[in-house]
Formats: sequence, structure tokens, C-alpha cells
Amino acid sequence: MYRYDEFDHQFVRERTSQFRNQTERRLSGALTEDEFRPLRLMNGLYLQLHAYMLRVAIPYGTLSGRQMRQLAYIADKWDKGYGHFTTRQNIQYNWVKLEDAPDILDALAEVEMHAIQTSGNCIRNVTTDHWAGAAADEIADPRPVGELLRQWSSLHPEFSFLPRKFKIAVTGAPHDRAAVKVHDIGLRLHKNDAGEIGWEVIVGGGLGRTPMVGVTVRDFLPQHELIGYLEAIMRVYNLYGRRDNKYKARIKILVHEIGADKFKSEVEAEYARRPHPTTEVEERELARIAAYFAPPAFEKLPRWSASFEEAKLANPAFARWAKNNLGPHRIDGYAIVNISLKPEGGIPGDATGDQMRVMADLAERFGNDELRVSHAQNIVLPHVKKDDLLAVYQALEEADLAAANYGLAGDIIACPGLDYCALATARSIPVAQSISRKFADSNKQDEIGKLKINISGCINACGHHHVGHIGILGLDKKGEEFYQITLGGSSAENASIGTILGPGFAGHEVADAIETILDTYLKHREAGEEFLTTYRRLGPKPFKEALYATA
Repeated sequence: MYRYDEFDHQFVRERTSQFRNQTERRLSGALTEDEFRPLRLMNGLYLQLHAYMLRVAIPYGTLSGRQMRQLAYIADKWDKGYGHFTTRQNIQYNWVKLEDAPDILDALAEVEMHAIQTSGNCIRNVTTDHWAGAAADEIADPRPVGELLRQWSSLHPEFSFLPRKFKIAVTGAPHDRAAVKVHDIGLRLHKNDAGEIGWEVIVGGGLGRTPMVGVTVRDFLPQHELIGYLEAIMRVYNLYGRRDNKYKARIKILVHEIGADKFKSEVEAEYARRPHPTTEVEERELARIAAYFAPPAFEKLPRWSASFEEAKLANPAFARWAKNNLGPHRIDGYAIVNISLKPEGGIPGDATGDQMRVMADLAERFGNDELRVSHAQNIVLPHVKKDDLLAVYQALEEADLAAANYGLAGDIIACPGLDYCALATARSIPVAQSISRKFADSNKQDEIGKLKINISGCINACGHHHVGHIGILGLDKKGEEFYQITLGGSSAENASIGTILGPGFAGHEVADAIETILDTYLKHREAGEEFLTTYRRLGPKPFKEALYATA
């Protein structure tokens, strides 16, 4: 894991000190709310429906046990005993008192964490594949580049006041677990025929009011050109991006309006025009960063673990959890553990302080002191020996963290919605809970198979409903909440935007509607087909007919 150097420490200390002074001035009345707003947003502090919300950055989703334990401490001391892990690999605290915010930032700084770049019109916290450094299909670990981008973007004077928020995602594997095609910039690692590493650069993706899949502007960008090329993209965007209309200010709108070819030519011209005197410096810095991400000292183990296989035979619940929640590790004798934060009837992404401490303990005991936050609002232990999996499972079970639904119908992504968010038009959490209860039966979930259900409480799409295999959007209709359903979305390498099926449903009708959709899928699927494959083969017609047959 990356460790702060002296500059990082000083930068965060100075920022927290500044914010303490700014907060004191706001509390005394020396600053109005309008004057304070841009200052608090630069430090991750939002004013929500009931309280302030603090969004803490977890760069590229990587945490140590010590850092997770500090997040638990913050939840217990300054919130209501829990935190909410987000689709940006961050954590939110929903019940923060303004006067406590500087103390929280100081507590974060103690463990090399902060709340910078989680809000405002800046380059947001860079996200990566949550299996980075462990995945069997990975070409190379993308997190050193994620850290380089964090450093580059934190204080860049040109990109501190962009037309809109700006999001970058990075993946080092052919199978996209970072949703790179629906980010403002997505970076996907490739190797050419000469064995050299380079990046596919994808620009103009995004969700929200106008969902779009990004376009490739470079098939293969040599790694040493990355920062220079990204600066060229950002300069073109910063020059032409709309500032008169926030809904049209995203780079996706610019790319769409002028066309991908025109945008690409503008970027290439800007890139050719500017000097690149820092390339050597950047390469040295990347090498320095990469040293912190050296693989753990893995033991030489057989691929087959007798104790693991015996435990599965003796314990059907453990066997099901192992089948659904483990990922293939690149090293024999190890597995990736996906911890579901989606218990039956639970709030997706929420974890109590006690649960965070359990996960911290497990990381330190069994996981090389490393945890990851996924953009599906789950937690990952990336490096666990197969011989230790039963002990990990038992500890998770005791902490109510052993839901065996990773990637299934119960693994629902949902934003906080109208229960917390001032921007929301409908509640998300009760709908997620009702669907979770509807599909609580493990046999039913296994029969349905791999499925992504995503719920957003407004058109801003923080629940990424557009790219759910089944997406649910909460809207306000004449003062009442109703929910629009989309099908066929995907955030993977085959990215697509879901199609609206038809009229929306009342909140209490949504779970039954989802059941109808899934029963239709089970009726029509061919052997071995997952939901998305069946939908793409058949299109929306049979689902519409089933859903609105009695309408």
C-alpha cells in the first residue's frame, strides 16, 4: 500500500488546519452559508436533509486494517455507529455535526486519509478494479497509476474549478470491474505485440441525466505519455466545456456535440502543441509509487486445499458462500474474498463500527493487512489463503457479514435516496430492502444466477441504475414517489445503457415487478444463459408483455 511522503503529510495537515479556521468562522457567523459552501465542498462536507454528510476519500478503494479501524472509530464517536460505503469506493457519514468536522479530518490525517476530491467541480477520487493486484486475469496492477493520478490531480491549478465534477477510473484487466466506459475518462491496460504496456483511453462516458458510454480516443497510449495526454484532454474540456448550463457541462456532452473525431483531433493537436519536459520525472515517480504496491510475500502453496474442500463438504452454508463470494486469485492456494454488505433486508453498503473492526481484524490476521472497497458497495479481502477461508467465514458469520449473495439478486446497489439526500426525489433504501426480502431464498437466487440490480433515488444516478441489468429510478410524480424500470444495462467491458420498459410503479409494487421480470427470464432463458444474455437475445418485448399484461 502507498504510504504518505512528507509532502502528503504536510498537504493534509495544512488543509485540515485551514478547514478548522473556516468552520470556526462559519459557526461564529463571520462566513455566510453561501461563502462557506465552496470551502466545505472542497473538504467533502455536504449539507443533506437532516445533517451534514462527510464523504471520505478511499483512493482506488484500498485500505489497511488500521485505516478501517479508524473509520469505525469515527462512526462510533461522531456519527450513529455506522458508515455507508459508496459506488465511488468511498465512505459517507450521514450524521455529522459541523463543529465536529475538523476533528474528524484530524482523525483521518492520523492514518493517512482525508476527504479531499470527494465533492465539488474537481477531478474526483480516482477509482480502480477492487481486485487489483490479485485478479487472475490482470495484466498489471493499475493502482500505482491510480496513485499517480491522485497526486497529479489534487492541486492542479488548471483543474481545480472545472465546469463539472470529473471522474476517472482505471483497470488493469480485460474484464472490466471498474466501469471504465461510463466515466468521464476510463483507462484500460493493454499489452501490445512487443509486450509493452499501454492504455486504451476512453472519454465521454457518464450517467446522470444523460447516460452515455464513452468512446475510445487512443487504442494504445504508451504509459510514459499518460499524464501529458490526460492534461491535453482536460485542457480541451476546460476550454470548451459549458459553464452556463450545469446539465450540459459534462465532457460527455462536449464529445457528443462536436463528435468523437473532432474531439480526438482537438486533443491530439493540444498534445502535440505542448512540451513534455516532465516525462522522465513522471516515470521516476511512478517507479517510486509502484514499489509500495509490490505483491505480498505469498507462500508457495498447492492449488488444492484439502482442509478447504473438506470444510465445504461438512458445511453446506460455507460451501454456498465459497461458491458465490470467492474470486479466483492469480496465486495458487489463495482466493479473493468478497464480503457482502447486503444482508437480507439490510441497507446496501452500510457497515457498523463493530463490523468494520471485524473486517480490519480479518485483514490483519488473514489478508496481508489489506482491504478494498468495491463500487458495488461491498468490501474485499484480496489475498486470503484457502486454508484460512473457513476461519474467515466463521468470523464474518458471527458479525452478520456472511451473506452468500455476491453478484446475485440480493447484492443490490442503492444510493441513500430521499431518506438522507437533499437532491433525491424518491427513497431508495426501502425499495432495496423489499427486493432483498422478496429474493431472500438462497435457492431462488442461485437459480436466477448472476444479476445486477441498481437503484437510484434521482436522475443524478448515484446508484448507477442506467448500467444495472435491472435498473430502478425513483422519481416524483405530482408529490408521490414512483419508480421507472430499465433493463439491459451493463458497466462491464460490454457496457450498455438500460432501456426504459414503460410506465413506472409505486414503491410497494416494485419488488413484485422485479419478480415478474425474473420469472419471465427463467421461462425464456436457454441453458447456461445469464439474465443479460437472455435480455440481449430477446429484447424488451417479452418482459414488457409480462409486466404490463394487466395494466
